[in-house]
Amino acid sequence: MLTVFQQVDNWNTILSLLVWVLFFLYFFTDLPQKTQFYRYERGVATRLALIEGLVSESVNKVKSYLAKLGIKNVDPFVNTTLENYFVIEPVSIEPIDIIKRLDHIITINEQKFKQDLERIAPSLSVHTRNNVAVSLAIASALYTIYKILRHYYYLGKKYENWVLLMQLYLIMPQLVRELMPYSRAIDGIIRGVPIGDSAGPMVAYKLMSTAPRIDIEEDTVYSVVNIEHRNVYIVKAKGPGATVGKPGKAVAKLAEMLAYKVSRIITIDAALKLEGERTGLVAEGTGAAIGDPGPEKIEIERTAVKCGAPLDAIIIKMGSDEAIKPMKREILEGVEKAYQIVLDIIKNRTKPGDNIIIVGIGNTVGVY
Repeated sequence: MLTVFQQVDNWNTILSLLVWVLFFLYFFTDLPQKTQFYRYERGVATRLALIEGLVSESVNKVKSYLAKLGIKNVDPFVNTTLENYFVIEPVSIEPIDIIKRLDHIITINEQKFKQDLERIAPSLSVHTRNNVAVSLAIASALYTIYKILRHYYYLGKKYENWVLLMQLYLIMPQLVRELMPYSRAIDGIIRGVPIGDSAGPMVAYKLMSTAPRIDIEEDTVYSVVNIEHRNVYIVKAKGPGATVGKPGKAVAKLAEMLAYKVSRIITIDAALKLEGERTGLVAEGTGAAIGDPGPEKIEIERTAVKCGAPLDAIIIKMGSDEAIKPMKREILEGVEKAYQIVLDIIKNRTKPGDNIIIVGIGNTVGVY
């Protein structure tokens, strides 16, 4: 019969042997990396399946919307749209006329899509077609992100690259949380209700009031009102369909009509808030407040230089998810504050008789 000391000694031997085995496995084999690889691979696969579900849900919403509008052969059109409408950026190593080249490429791509949409749905109104276009753009964006994530997942799995899978594993929870509102945003676009990004056009709408809307550029209108004895030219996208219009080109054309006698240009747009900032916070700065790839923004900046006019920027802050969802009360309150700031700028920084251009930047869905 073993004594107590012999039993303790046996257990110490077993534990020592176990420690040495674990030490050997950890430092002299790739078992830890294999374990990490399978852990991260399963985690990424699970979240990728969730994103795939969001893509399917978004695509099905668009297809259902098109079917309700009476459009036939919905599946081929939507599937083609998800894959075929992409833009290749112009050569940037030679910067001469790069903005014109970029604008040309973007415009051609938009026109091609609109022509295809008009061909299969000629009876739809322009505003309804714009809503369809934005809904498809959201679904297409989700699909593109899914394809990129799937590519890196397969790449990491193919070469057993656990570091690549670990990076995906760590970033995908944030991506899933940010992508989920995009699927829900389609519902608001289909219903034609203002979204967070409609904050700029809504400020313009408040300034326009009942003044006539005059077409000036594609999907873009302006109105002329008298505020504090100033001639105020207000530009926004043409609602109530989902479109952002061509605000930069409209500003350039207006300034040319006024022989560049413009005293001030004011731009209002939604802007992404930082974590910890309050939704609906309004800030005032200098420059062109417009989230544009470049062509529209540079038109506003060049026009301001030609006119020698100060360029004011008023932003209404919100989260990326709030920008695409139906407008929240806090953002609506921000719209009212921005409206009051615009009136204050007109009153205190311009003189009677001045020409002022105000631009409400953003998606004008639900805003006439």
